[in-house]
Formats: sequence, structure tokens, C-alpha cells
Amino acid sequence: MHANLLQKGDLQLVTCKVCSMVYANPIDEGLASGQFYDQLATPFYLSPNKLESDYAPVRFERELKLFRNLCRRGRVLDVGCSTGAFLAQLQRRFGKDYEALGTDVAGPALDYAESKGVPVLRESFLTADFKGRRFDAVTFWAVLEHLPNPQAFLSRTASVLEPGGLCFILVPNFQSLAVRLLRSRYRYILPQHVNYFTSSTLARLAKREPGLRVIYEGSSHFNPLVILQDLKRRKQPVSDEERAELLKRTTGYKNNPALKPIKWALAAVEAVLAGLNLADNIVIVLQKTGNDAEHEMDRPTSGDGQLAPRFEPAPSQEKTRKFRK
Repeated sequence: MHANLLQKGDLQLVTCKVCSMVYANPIDEGLASGQFYDQLATPFYLSPNKLESDYAPVRFERELKLFRNLCRRGRVLDVGCSTGAFLAQLQRRFGKDYEALGTDVAGPALDYAESKGVPVLRESFLTADFKGRRFDAVTFWAVLEHLPNPQAFLSRTASVLEPGGLCFILVPNFQSLAVRLLRSRYRYILPQHVNYFTSSTLARLAKREPGLRVIYEGSSHFNPLVILQDLKRRKQPVSDEERAELLKRTTGYKNNPALKPIKWALAAVEAVLAGLNLADNIVIVLQKTGNDAEHEMDRPTSGDGQLAPRFEPAPSQEKTRKFRK
């Protein structure tokens, strides 16, 4: 059972009366098949402004900081890799530590990823044949909000992770300051976003998968320019070109040394919003539970014959607060 919550053009958001999950109803069939993203690739994902922003060193600085703290080496699978920007940066900065693979269903975006040297698999994650390979980390950067069946993706994740392997998830925060101020005017309430998570609904989804346990929860990112731009609007949607242009402009601001004091001030604001669970995104890290002797035997050994550690110890909740900045 659900109740209507918000209408934006043809997009109807509803909330479940039992679990409080917010989702789109109905959902375009093209979203599940990947056809929608093939059509969106040229005007948005492959636009020069979007690509320049995605491949800028500052683009994944928060994600890489968290990822490197928890996973120091191993096989990495980026689900919904799109144009491959995260894996490209991971390879460029720490290539000797990781074996990377991306998977997606959007052909034009994958073409670009391959042109940048990112290995990709052109199949749905749910049906992909990894030929017995298991991974030390699986990442979903801004992906679960696009999936009609996110629980199935978490179940598959548990099946392809090594024992102790990690799953990194980032999704938009439906309780963010931006959503509270803008409601339907918020540019990230989009037809391609079919799920709208809060920290509680995302944690509830994760805890339903018996093969995974939550080891980190946090909140990150804050872009006041989005709020300022969207507040000026009434009901007009933000075009793909405008979204990409603002991403490029924001990236330029981050790279401008003269604006460092402003960047520090915004980091302080972001930290406060994160502490109040009002930042733009929610981040959660899951770890595969249980033991698997067969795969543990495949791990390399250190000089004294002991199994080499795959991961650094997970930080305590107090220690992880610094990654929200």
C-alpha cells in the first residue's frame, strides 16, 4: 500500500505506508532495459561539460578517500560505471593496488570508458558472467536510485564478493536540505531516479540482505549553487545542458586556488549538514559476512607465510566522521 507524495511532470512519487520508502510509480520500462540511458548518453553523459567534470581530479575526492581508507588493494567492480570516471581515477592514482572492472548497460558511455583504458563488461550486473571471479570491493556510486529492484543487486553483490569484501553505496539524500527547501523543483528529482532514499530506508534495505552487514554510515556533499539556481525556478525542469554546465562551473571553482577559503568554509558547512543528516548524499559501506575456506586459500601470503591482509581495519564511527568533509 502506498500514498501519493509528490508530482513533477509525469513523474509521480509515492511513499510506502509500511516501510516509508519513497519511489516512482509507475516506472518507465526503458529504465530497466538500459534503452533510456543509451538515449541520454549524448546530450548528458557524453557532453563535453559532463565529461570534463567527471574526469577532473576533484570529482571523486570524497569517494576515493573513503574507499582507500577501507580497501587498500584488490579486485574492484564498479556497477553502473557509465563513462568510467571513477575507475579511471582509481587506476591513474593507485593503479598498482587494484584490478578494475566496470559494468553497465549503456553502450555509448561504455565506449567512452574503454577509450580511456577502463576495462568494462557490457552486461547487466544481475546476469553478468564473471567466470568465477570474486571481488574485494563492489561500488555503486549514484546507482541504486536508478534501479527498480535494488535488493536483487545487493543479493548479487553478496554472491560475488570475497569473504570480508566491501560494498560501497552512495545515493541522493531525500531528507537533504536541498530537498526540504526545493521539493519538486530540485533538479535531482528526475524520471531516471526511481528510488528516493533516506538514511533509514537505505539502512533497512541493506540489512535485509543476510550476506552483508553495515560497517559505516555517513552523509556527504553540498552544492549551494544547485539550491540557488533551483530556487529561481517555478516548475520548469532543468535541462541536461544546464546540469552539465553547472557541474563544469562547480569543478572550476574547486580547482581555483584563489577560492580555497570559500572551499574551506563550504567544507565546514557540509560537515555540519552531514552531522544533521542534511547533506546532499547518503553513504553506506557493507561488508560480506561469513567464511569461505576455498577462497581464503587463494589469497597471497606475506613473508612469514601468513595470509596477507586484504583490507585495512574499518575505522570506528568517530574516526569516519572526517570523510564527510
